[in-house]
Formats: sequence, C-alpha cells, structure tokens
Amino acid sequence: MTPSLLETRYRTVLRILPAYYRREREEEMVETYLCDIDRDTQDQSRPALGEVASIAALAVRSRLGAAGSPRSYEVLGSAVRLFALSAVLVQAAAAVVDDTLDLTSSTTRGPTQRHWFFAQFTDQGLLHGAVAAAQWTLPLLWAVAYFALLHDRRRLARTAALLAALPTLWPLAVPVMDGPARPDPAFATASGLLAWLSALALCAAYHRDAPPARLPAGSPGLVFLACCVVMGACNVLVPTVTDLAWTPATGFLAGGVAWLLLRTRQPGSGTPGGALALAALGLLLLGVRAASLALWIGVPVPAEFLRGGLVQTAALALLTAALAIVGGRDLAVRR
Repeated sequence: MTPSLLETRYRTVLRILPAYYRREREEEMVETYLCDIDRDTQDQSRPALGEVASIAALAVRSRLGAAGSPRSYEVLGSAVRLFALSAVLVQAAAAVVDDTLDLTSSTTRGPTQRHWFFAQFTDQGLLHGAVAAAQWTLPLLWAVAYFALLHDRRRLARTAALLAALPTLWPLAVPVMDGPARPDPAFATASGLLAWLSALALCAAYHRDAPPARLPAGSPGLVFLACCVVMGACNVLVPTVTDLAWTPATGFLAGGVAWLLLRTRQPGSGTPGGALALAALGLLLLGVRAASLALWIGVPVPAEFLRGGLVQTAALALLTAALAIVGGRDLAVRR
C-alpha cells in the first residue's frame, strides 16, 4: 500500500532520531501516530507541533546516553554531563566568592564605599536598579543548580541554571543597557556562551533516563567549599590582578589540575570522555579570559594587572591543550 502523505511526513520527522533507535521503534511509532486518524484525511494532516517537539526531545535523550544506546552515545552523554556539572560548579563558586568579597569590601571600608555599592541599585532609576539587582543576585542560583543536581532534583536544577544564565542576555537589551556601563560585545558574547552552553547542557544531558549526577571525588559540600576557598584566596592574596574572569578561571585551573592528578593516581577511573568535556569548558573559559584581558590592552593599568592576566591566559591554554591531548588518547584507546 502506498504510504499516505501524513505517514511520509511522520517518517521525515523521525529521521532526526539516531539510526539504532529508528531500527527498533520507527514502525511502532508510526503506527501509534496514525492509529486514530482516518485514512481519508491523512493527506490533509500534518504532525502536531507537540509531537514534533516530543520527537526532538527524544532525539536528544537517545543521543546522550539513554538506556540501550550504543557505546559511542553513552560516552557522549557521560562527557556532556561532566561538562555541565563542572561548568555549573565553577560558575556557582565564582558567583558566591565574587558577591561575598564585593559585599564585604563595600560594607567594611567606610561610608563612601558603602554608598557606592548601594548606589548601583538606587541611583539610576527603577529599571536600571532592577537590572543591577538581578545581575548581582541571579548568578547565585548557579549554586542552587549545583546542589539540586547532585541531590537529583533535576527540575529545580534546570530552572535555577536557566535563571542564573539570564543576566548574560542583558547586553542584548539595548535600551536597558545604554549608558557608560554597557558591556564590551566580545566579553558579553564569551560570557553568554559559557553560561548558556552550561545551562543547556545541564537541561539536555540530565534527562529522565540519565544516571544521577556524581562527582569524580569528594562530597558536594566539600568540593564546593574547596572551590570557594581556592578562588577566594587567590582574590585576597593577589587583589591587584583580579577582574571579572579571574575567579572562574582560577577555579577551573585548580580543578583541572586536580582531575589530572586524580586520573594519574587512579588510571581508568575517570569519566568516559571526561578529558574532552573539561577541555571544552577550558576553551570557553579561555575565551572569557582573553576577551576580558583585551579590555585592558592600551588602558593605563598597573603592569602586574596585565602580567597576571597574561599568565592566567597562558595557564588556561596549556591546561586546555593537555586535557584535549589526554581526551584524544582516550578516544583512540577506546576505539
């Protein structure tokens, strides 16, 4: 029997599913979609938008380590989950450390410094004040996303991550951001990519069929505290070289080196695809670091400020390259 136009359309949509899944389920799915539709009206019908969205979501799940998926998809899903967890952890600790140090510095250095801190929320009008408050508070939701994810509260983790990434969209709101404090486009783009790729990876990789999130080593609270201590200490000990990219880059450098050392001590215990996942995160942070450093080129700032930024940029590049090499070797061995 010649297939109806609706059946052809369903099969076309189902092509976004991976081949292994179509081989097992395509006929059953097509039969289910067509069972309640009269043959005479099938040529005038189209797949519903909700059905297409459901198939698209299934395509993502089946490629990111769903039950019964091939080994290559299991490795991909594992790598994306480690990328999401690591990126959320770095941004969560950086947000807590930056806000804590900002609040502490502003409230302990006299009334003038305290006035400048609160002026950003009160002296520029209601709209600008609301934006400033959101930019200061919403990134703290990365910490909520981190702990919710490790306690298997996936819906809460997704919501918190998406809300935490929202401030990176402010530069696109031209009327809101007009003025002297408007962010540099390169830095805003790099920061936006880091935030939104992290949030979207979390939403996609921790689907309902994915295994629970777990850290390579340590408890969630202890690992988070260690990240905060390392980031905070670097800010306090070398305050003359810190900028917006310094804190998350420092956390990644410490975590990446620790991951490599743990892998050296326990060969074969790492997450499949983990090195490439961390290399991808390092590349995103390297973009943020370079864009932030470019802001200060040609600006009369202390020499140690630029030296610190250049040293950190070089360290990020070296660590990212090392992780990429290790990840490439892992893939070659697994093949």
